[in-house]
Amino acid sequence: MAAPMMQTAYQPHPSLKMKAAVWKGNKNISIDEVPKPTITTPDDAIVHVTHCTICGSDLHMYEGSIDKSMEKGDIMGHEAIGVVEDVGSQMDPKHEMHDLYGHRLAGIFGYTKVFGGYPGDQAEFCRVPNADLVCVKIPKDIDPKKVLGLADVTLTAWHACELAEVKEGSTVGVWGCGPVGLSIQRLAKLRGAKKVYAMDYDEKRLQIAKSFGMIPVHESKHKATAGYILSQEPRGLDCAIDAVGYRCEVSGEHKATRSGPGEGGSCEAVNEIIKATRKRGNVALIGDFFFTTNNFPIGAMMEKGITVRGGQLFSQKYMAQLLELVLNGKYDPSWMFTAEDQLENVGDCYEKFFSHQVPGGLKILMKTEYGRQLEASGKYA
Repeated sequence: MAAPMMQTAYQPHPSLKMKAAVWKGNKNISIDEVPKPTITTPDDAIVHVTHCTICGSDLHMYEGSIDKSMEKGDIMGHEAIGVVEDVGSQMDPKHEMHDLYGHRLAGIFGYTKVFGGYPGDQAEFCRVPNADLVCVKIPKDIDPKKVLGLADVTLTAWHACELAEVKEGSTVGVWGCGPVGLSIQRLAKLRGAKKVYAMDYDEKRLQIAKSFGMIPVHESKHKATAGYILSQEPRGLDCAIDAVGYRCEVSGEHKATRSGPGEGGSCEAVNEIIKATRKRGNVALIGDFFFTTNNFPIGAMMEKGITVRGGQLFSQKYMAQLLELVLNGKYDPSWMFTAEDQLENVGDCYEKFFSHQVPGGLKILMKTEYGRQLEASGKYA
């Protein structure tokens, strides 16, 4: 097994430039020209990006929650597809993934110094370290939306279902109806869930959940969400999943403590989740949590015998299985892209995503100039 990859910054090209989405401060992400990456370690690949998108977790950096882990000029993004342009001398795509999994990569593209400081892929080019593990070959004739929707969101949603042990006949509750939350709901149904409750404050997203066959619960109308769920399901939920994370704050108490040094992340949704989950049930935390929190219901969790799991997804563990589902037509993640734009407009795209102003209510598919050229030529439909 090769040694862990220690070089997270790429070797810049001495003369060639590229366009990239760079972080400049709170609510300030824009396109800059930066040096194009080159092969930096022997197992690298350089990918010419065609399509990329913004993840809900990118908004943590955008709105400033974790800006202390950022540096001005950091390249954003961790959801992209493209064409391999160059590979290092030791990049071996035939290497068996399971021989490598679990030790060689512990970072996220474009996601703060805490997660490695890897330059992101909301750019024209991306240097991919450990490329035999990280890159996944896809058919040339597949709709880009299908594979870009698979690149992170679908994998994260499947991971949430795994953590919560969603299975045939399960009664499931999902807090959050963004792209990840809705994906969890749809995949829970695919796995055989009997009922799926969908919680959110956004009426448009709740209507999307309803159109997918979920039971929408408007949290403004049911402020004691757990109480409402228990009125419908007296035993409680078999599986409950948090897809909102630490920025979910409704009460004055959490808003006050999060605005100062008293609390880093809110556990309001988690409190409701644990109350609504049956004895010996399963809870999955897939929304991001980075900090400490106050008033976590540890007593209820322990006395009800609830299993709580969380953590970043294991992309390589699920990719082959989920890619096969997509290629066989059993699941199509392209529904999550309700708008399209150009990478050059990334700053405007961030603001629309942050303020829930994306046309159609969900994600924006951003195309690079290269991606647009391929589509125009008919080489990448």
